[in-house]
Amino acid sequence: MKNFYKYSVLACAILLAACQPKSEPKESQDQPQDPATIQQQTESILRGETVKVALTLPECKGNTCPDFVVERLKSNFVFIDQFLDEEILDQLSKMLDVVDADKAVSTVQAAEQKSNLEVQVQQYANAFIKIDEELKALSISHQISLLVKPKILQTEGMLATVVLNSSSYMGGAHGSTSQRYYNFDLVNQKNIHLNDLLLPKQQATLKKLTHEAFKAWIVDSKLANNPEEYEQAWPFEMTDNFLLGENGLILQYSEYEIGPYVVGLPRLVIPFDQLQGVLKPEYLPKVDAPAASTVVADTKSKT
Repeated sequence: MKNFYKYSVLACAILLAACQPKSEPKESQDQPQDPATIQQQTESILRGETVKVALTLPECKGNTCPDFVVERLKSNFVFIDQFLDEEILDQLSKMLDVVDADKAVSTVQAAEQKSNLEVQVQQYANAFIKIDEELKALSISHQISLLVKPKILQTEGMLATVVLNSSSYMGGAHGSTSQRYYNFDLVNQKNIHLNDLLLPKQQATLKKLTHEAFKAWIVDSKLANNPEEYEQAWPFEMTDNFLLGENGLILQYSEYEIGPYVVGLPRLVIPFDQLQGVLKPEYLPKVDAPAASTVVADTKSKT
């Protein structure tokens, strides 16, 4: 009888436990990482496309309508996109002056606008349209234009490279163009400067090599027979605008930086064989040694 009573109590306890609502599983304290972040940490190839910044422009028909186009990069690396957004705004500030009325905003509004590229670019578009209206009021019917657009050049390797192309025509004698190159270390997610490529204490050596390339460019471009005479009007300057090309280090200059408008955007190229001991080895092209097995195979084939 005692055993029967004991088993009856145990059965009731089991039934009561089964009827209790199941407790929700506790969330793990280790939150999963964003898949995009994980991808950026493991991926070493830059992929992306350019998209137009959405703007509000007045309706216009005809061949004299102002043309204002700004594009931004949308890639698989957020840090590059954010960096280039800032560079786009910096380039626009060099091409246009934003009217004071656009700057008269509260601190809260300014903070909100800083994180919104469209809002900031719209201010430059408004200034651009105002210039067009002023020109039209003076019976100047030229079509003014402005374009800022990034483009991916090198997608992988030690450096991924993006160029920011800019051009404008504001009704003067001629337009203006520029090319600015940005080089990124995708593994460490940072922008790489020219000095980052150099071995210790090699800045002076690179400057000397660049100066020699500058003198050769003067003669090859038939700008002057004597580089020293040319340098009296256009003295040599070092630039930090660079990219690594197939044959060497390319140094890109802006308009009027080392020559008159007619020379456009000059480039100086320092061959890689001159940069041995100047650039860090990882930035120099690797020379593959011939495989010994190949030589043996060829020898056997001749017998």
